[in-house]
Amino acid sequence: MTDDTRSPAAALRSLVASAVDADLAALDGQTEVVERANETASGDAVAPVDADLTERLAEVVGDAEAVVAVVPRLDAGLARRLSGVVEAADGDGDAPRDLRVVFTDAASDRLSGPAGPVVRRLLVERGIEAYRHDGESPVTVALADDRAVVGLVDGDGIAALLWSDAPAVREWAAATCGRYLDAAEPVGDD
Repeated sequence: MTDDTRSPAAALRSLVASAVDADLAALDGQTEVVERANETASGDAVAPVDADLTERLAEVVGDAEAVVAVVPRLDAGLARRLSGVVEAADGDGDAPRDLRVVFTDAASDRLSGPAGPVVRRLLVERGIEAYRHDGESPVTVALADDRAVVGLVDGDGIAALLWSDAPAVREWAAATCGRYLDAAEPVGDD
């Protein structure tokens, strides 16, 4: 990856390093970052293409037994992936995983908007504990067992995705998710 600060991946790496009070170099080898195709004004690609970062998110979460996440944007792709993660856990005979999602920003608005009843019902049917938070979150933050996952979100969805098993990043992700969860209200299917 390039350290070009215009790159979503570089911006995400910098944000996480700042949040955990670490030097960017200290996180090298302990984190992985991908971003969707990004072009300069001349049309040259500045980063590798990762066609579907919501799919990559599902891969990174993998077989985690417990997932807690803060999500500022809910699009159809993310909703399908969350659904697929739950169905995969149910399909192998294991008990459903613990999946708690705090929706903020536009995602929170969708839970109370015209499509809200349908979205809330689907979340409940899938065993996803949904929470609504009135605040904002500049990134998606998740803790999947002991793996921290952070996504930089823009108007087109996930622009960059970082995951790490580094203790400092895991601790920050756990604390962030915990703060949002503590201040959120549970969402039912009513």
